[in-house]
This record gives sequence, structure tokens and C-alpha cells, in this order.
Amino acid sequence: MSNTSAQSEIEIRLGTSGYSFADWVGPFYPPGTSRGEMLACYSSHFSTVEVNSTYYRIMHPKVSWNMVNKTPEGFEFIVKLHSSMTHSRDATKDQWNDFSEMLKPFIEVDKLSGLLAQFPYSFKPSDEGLRYIEELNEETNDIPLAVEFRYDEWYRQKTLERISANGIALVTVDLPELPHLPPLQAIGGKPFGYVRLHGRNARQWWNGGPLRYDYAYSNEELRALVPVINRLGSESGRIFVMFNNCHFGQAVKDAIRMDELFKGE
Repeated sequence: MSNTSAQSEIEIRLGTSGYSFADWVGPFYPPGTSRGEMLACYSSHFSTVEVNSTYYRIMHPKVSWNMVNKTPEGFEFIVKLHSSMTHSRDATKDQWNDFSEMLKPFIEVDKLSGLLAQFPYSFKPSDEGLRYIEELNEETNDIPLAVEFRYDEWYRQKTLERISANGIALVTVDLPELPHLPPLQAIGGKPFGYVRLHGRNARQWWNGGPLRYDYAYSNEELRALVPVINRLGSESGRIFVMFNNCHFGQAVKDAIRMDELFKGE
């Protein structure tokens, strides 16, 4: 799912944070769809996806080849960094080598748009933290890196300018209104804009586990996001919008509705 705003020639790529969910069978995937069939089905509706499973486990390159072969030309992946690179921040040389090998199939067929570094709430702003982000960007070489923070004090102008000056994409987040979670704040620029929509389930956020993402955006909430997306896209020319409210297929439903809004339907 990709469209271009006629007024500003902004390329907007809509997708979801992951695609392989058993509870999407019925709400999105046809009954009887196996996990092995999900990506091909998903890519018939969307033009991009976040690969979030790599946060938990670095895939074998054979798995990467299988994924790229199930998607059409022009489809794009954004791959999430492993937890050792963002949460424990103790990735070994072997882990980095395995991660690089895993990416090669995506790169060889020109389907890798970038990498996502999602830092935890416990990662607070500091000079040491900024240096780590810059080192992380060097480690990923010439693959565009996007960073998301879950603690609001990272989203200060001077801090964001330093990160952006390194060619790192900044992630705009939509989260519940809770203490120290970042508010919806349009931040962007080169190499692309990036919006991650996590839902606004404040009641389940801290202790709900997967239920923290149990949220369906209203039409009014989606409409209110359109100018934010257009503003970010105008700064970079292209923008990724990823729905992470994946519980029971709500992400795909909201992404489809957002696409309809951009098309004026």
C-alpha cells in the first residue's frame, strides 16, 4: 500500500509492525491461511512491512531469502535491530556478523529500506547514550537507521538535531498519554520520515503485556494524523507509517482506513 500526495508529491508507504500473527486469520487473512502463506498474502495489500521478529532472534539468511522471494518487486522491508543492540546494548561481534549476513538477501534484491532501533523506556538521555546511538549508526554502515525513543526527554530540539545531523531518521510516535511517554510530536527529515502508531491503550500499557497494543483508532483520530504525516513527508519526500496496534488485526484495518483517507474516500 503506497500512494503519492498529488499536491506535494510525497510518497507515503503504509504498513504494519509485523505480519505473522495467528489472530489475524479471520480478521485479515482468509480462514485456513498458514504462517508460511501470510507474507505473500500481506504483500498483495501492502508495499512495506516492519520485520519485528529480528528483535527476538536473528534469522538465518535462508529465511531472509524465503521472505524476499514471497514479495513482489517494489516491496520494501524495514528490519528491527536485535534486543542486544538496543535494550541490553551488549551485542557481540558474532551477533553483528550474523545480523549482517541476515540482511544480505534483502540488500541484494534492493528491498531493504532501513533498520529500526527501538530503545526502551529505561534508556534515558545522556552523553553516553548519544555516543552509543552514533556508534550504532556507524556499525550499520550505509544502511539508513531510524531511532525511536520511549522516554520523552529524548525529544528535545538540540538532542534531535544532533541525532539527525548524523543522517539518522527520527521516529514520530503515537502513544498513550502517560507520564514521560513522548507526546505526538512531528519530527522528521532525511533520509525519510517515519511514524509508528502504537495505539492509546493507557489502562493496559504498563502491565498488559501484548494487550498494551489492543487498540483501534477511530476515524477522527486517523483524520487528525493526516496533517502530521503530510508535514513529515514534505520534509523528506517519502514517509513510512507503521501501525503497531496489532492485536486481532486492528493494525491492518487502521492502515487500510488510513489509505482510504489519503485517497479521499
